[in-house]
Amino acid sequence: MKKLVSVLAILAVSPAFAASKAARPSYLTRGADGAYDVTYSYTDKVKSGWYGSVRAAMNFLNWENKYYVEGTYMGNDKYSFEPVFSFDIAFGKKINYFWRAEVEAGYLSKYSDKDEGYEITLSTPYIVANGYYDFTNGLYVGAGLGIAMPTTELIDEEFKSGNSPMTSVSPMGGLMFGFAHQLDDNLVLDLRYRIAGYMGHAQERQWVDDPALGPLQNLHLKNEIGFILDNSISLGIRYEF
Repeated sequence: MKKLVSVLAILAVSPAFAASKAARPSYLTRGADGAYDVTYSYTDKVKSGWYGSVRAAMNFLNWENKYYVEGTYMGNDKYSFEPVFSFDIAFGKKINYFWRAEVEAGYLSKYSDKDEGYEITLSTPYIVANGYYDFTNGLYVGAGLGIAMPTTELIDEEFKSGNSPMTSVSPMGGLMFGFAHQLDDNLVLDLRYRIAGYMGHAQERQWVDDPALGPLQNLHLKNEIGFILDNSISLGIRYEF
């Protein structure tokens, strides 16, 4: 009975939660200690706790390219809040009334920069495990950890060797803050901000053996990408089973 009274007290002092579509106890079960446990659902049917979601996002990437020719530093390019689109799918489970965990897989679409015949591209698939804490008013916070697989291309018609495209694997971590609104008994609208980061890699290409290139012929160009910071805002739909 104490648990039921506590839950009702929380709902009574949280108008925002109650206005959206407050969860209510579906039925009571009595434990071995004589206390009542409450099972929550948005309908009279008890939910499994499992859910799936899809999101679309706008990502703003920040990183730096450093260029070397035969090991000599030649300069750099800094990229700040470069916009790319992304999407992800996730599958998870509510552990209890406040906590949930999920596995998320996503793809950051290709960013391209062209200058004087050269082209540099960056795209990133990733997979992370996320944990969330849901507040009663729809707000939530979370953290995630997994791997990113940045793929880059260093393109010029005069290159004759070297890996392009090139993919590496990097640890990826992120912090999330969002708001979820119950649309009906099963659908949840999810607005999320995430700041995440992962490491890039160094990619090397060699120019063709052509006397017309002068001192460039047979030289190696290396593009070194350091830490990549990703700020993203996403909108998604979550279906609760």
